[in-house]
Amino acid sequence: MKSLLVVCALCISAAVQAACLGDIAAPKVHTFDVVPQFTAAKIHTTWAPLLQRVGKEAGLCFELKITASIPEFEQTFLKGQAQFVYLNPYHAVLAHQKQKYVPLLADGHETLTGILVVRKDSPIQNIDALSGKQLAFPAPNAFAASLLIRAELDKKKVNIQPVFVKNHSNVYRAVIAQDMLAGGGVNNTLESEATEVQSQLRVLYETQAYTPHPIVTHPSISEEVRQRFFKAMLRLMQDDEGKKLLDQVNLTKPQAVTYAKHYKVLESLKLEKFLVLANP
Repeated sequence: MKSLLVVCALCISAAVQAACLGDIAAPKVHTFDVVPQFTAAKIHTTWAPLLQRVGKEAGLCFELKITASIPEFEQTFLKGQAQFVYLNPYHAVLAHQKQKYVPLLADGHETLTGILVVRKDSPIQNIDALSGKQLAFPAPNAFAASLLIRAELDKKKVNIQPVFVKNHSNVYRAVIAQDMLAGGGVNNTLESEATEVQSQLRVLYETQAYTPHPIVTHPSISEEVRQRFFKAMLRLMQDDEGKKLLDQVNLTKPQAVTYAKHYKVLESLKLEKFLVLANP
C-alpha cells in the first residue's frame, strides 16, 4: 500500500511538471490563455518558451491553454475560468464588464490598427469597390481585424458580406488564393507572416489606431503575483534572447496599462452591433 502511494505521488509530480511552464516548485499552477489568432502549433512555439522563462524568474508556474476557436476562447473569460489571458482590446472590455478582469500590460512599441488587404495585383483601389462583396475575416469578434473594420465600413455605407475563416493566416491565404477579394487582418500579424505571403498582398485600408492586445488577470490574482509577472516581463528586455521571446508574441516593449486609461475608450465605439457571442 505504501509503495502504491509513493508511485501515485510520483505520477502526480510528473503530471504537474509536464503541465508547468516556469517554476515547478511554485505552490500553484496558473492558467494562461492565448487568443487563437494563429495555429495552435505557432501559439505553443512562441508562448511556451516565454512563459517558461518568465515563470522561472517570477517564481510562478503556468499551464498554457490553447482553444480551438475564438468563440471557445471567449467563453473561458466570459465565464471567469481563465486566470492570465492574452486577448484583443475589445475582449478586454468584455472581460472587464462581465468578470472584472484587470489589464496588466500591453506592447508600448506600436499601436494596433485593422487592415484590409487585397492581392498586390488586384485592380481594386478603394473600399467602395468592395460593396456587396464577400470579405474574409478571422472571426466575428476579432477586434481590429473584424469588429473595427466592419464598423468603419458600415459607417462609410460600404455593405459587405463577412466570411469567417478562423484565424489571420487563413485570411491572408484566402486572399492570395483568390477565394476572397479582400480580407481583414492587423498590422502586426501581417508583419509576422512569411515574406512570400507579405509580398503578394497590399494594404487597401487601415483603421484608426488603438492600444494593442493586453495581458489581463482574473480579479482573484493578487497584486503581488501580478507585479512579479510584470517585472519578469520587463527583465526580458535586458538581453537578446529575452527580446526575441517578446518579439515573437508581439510584446516588444511591455508597458503597464489600465482599463480606464487604455481600454474604456473602446466602449464609445458601439461595437455591440457587430458582436457575436456563442451561447455558454
